[in-house]
Amino acid sequence: MKYGLIGAATATALGLATATAHAGDPSECREVGFSNVNWTGVTVKTETVAWMLEELGYETEVTTASVPISFQAVASGERDAFFGLWLPTQRSMIEPHFERGDLEKVVANLEGAKYTLAVPQYVYDAGVTHFEDLDEHADKFESRFYGIEAGNDGNEMILDMIDDDAYNLGDWELMESSEAGMLTQVDRAIDREEWVVYLGWAPHPMNTNYDMAYLHGGEDYFGPDQGGATVYTLATTGYVDKCPNVGRLLEQFTVSVEEQSIGQAYVTDEEMDYAEAGRALIKDHPELLERWLDGVTTFDGEREALAVIRESLDL
Repeated sequence: MKYGLIGAATATALGLATATAHAGDPSECREVGFSNVNWTGVTVKTETVAWMLEELGYETEVTTASVPISFQAVASGERDAFFGLWLPTQRSMIEPHFERGDLEKVVANLEGAKYTLAVPQYVYDAGVTHFEDLDEHADKFESRFYGIEAGNDGNEMILDMIDDDAYNLGDWELMESSEAGMLTQVDRAIDREEWVVYLGWAPHPMNTNYDMAYLHGGEDYFGPDQGGATVYTLATTGYVDKCPNVGRLLEQFTVSVEEQSIGQAYVTDEEMDYAEAGRALIKDHPELLERWLDGVTTFDGEREALAVIRESLDL
């Protein structure tokens, strides 16, 4: 583990030029736990923040689980934060926690996201532009939706549509697997110019890797604007106040759709690991550090986080 610390005397000598907003965090904040879900974008964000905190002298642990379990882990204090609350699509899953007051939204870490059903462009051009068009072509789709991991909110919304016989889809089937498994199926279908309907979202490299289109409709399930969404960072209630230095980083850690898409593409297209992809994104856009690390320090408060991370990346 790299701590990137210097002595107090040196820090003092730096004077006002490196004045900091906080004096570090209390000892109980040194270990930071993140809950994570196995989606490329959320994982890049999680591993990037975890890496920066390690460089700042913290100890981090990332645990990957389903969305409901991730919510519960943070609500119980077993983990401290989670970067993957999508609203409005996860509203029914998160509202009980907000009503109990055991979770709090820290920041909208991504705005302008999208999450709904998608098809290849050639399917859209053939006339499947709306949820209402799907069942008319059930034979070409083999009456199947392709989703991601079981328990995911998108899967649950598809299952709700099936249960409700919405758009005459009551006899359709959901094929659950994982993000990678679903995209493998989409790859195969597109290579053969077969028809496939699947969970699509942005930002994600699928939007540039595939010639694809999002379906209209589905507002009662995926929300308006073709599943328009905002992604939030969650923390255990009171955590940001208890650990203000980490809390400041969490409050300031936001990305644009373009920035997150670049980070995800490093994973999916260049086979980088998630933290490596985050570092590559920072090297491409070093201005991100000024946004994320303003007023943040090392764990002990002796150095500015911005200087430490720049040194770590030779910026």
